[in-house]
Parts: sequence; structure tokens; C-alpha cells
Amino acid sequence: MNHQSNETYLNHPTFGLLYRICLIENDRELFTTLYAQRLFFIVVITSGNLTFEPISRSDARLLVENRLRKLRQSNVSHEYQKLNQVYQQTFQ
Repeated sequence: MNHQSNETYLNHPTFGLLYRICLIENDRELFTTLYAQRLFFIVVITSGNLTFEPISRSDARLLVENRLRKLRQSNVSHEYQKLNQVYQQTFQ
């Protein structure tokens, strides 16, 4: 059985390895620093270019809560459970 990992990492020029928390919109994703998980970035992907927009921890938390709400309303339970687990680990 082949297990695919959905973990995505990016290398930030200043802060090193970033870990993908979730998709926000089609071309916007939320990332955090891999080890400390204190710095959060919205990464905007446009025509092969990456833009890092730093955001506060509370804004990041709000984005994830909104995403969780959307997933729950859309009844996407598998993705909801995975994101909820990441949410608990990151913000609790």
C-alpha cells in the first residue's frame, strides 16, 4: 500500500523551512515556520512566483477557523478532521 503524504514545505529566504497548514483560497495558502510555529505567512502563488505575506498568529487562527467552518458546512469530514488536528496542535 502506497501512502501519499500531503505535507507541503517551502523554503523562506529568511525564516527557513515553512510548513503548509491549509489552503485559504485557490492561489493563497497558509504556512507557518516549521519548528517554532510562531510566524505565519499567507503564500500567494501567481504564475510560478511566490509572495510571502506575514500575518499575526491571531489572524492565522481566524483563517484556519473559517476554513474549518467551510469544510464542516461542505461535509468534507476527512479534510475537516485532518485540519482540525493541525489546528489543535498549532493553536492550543
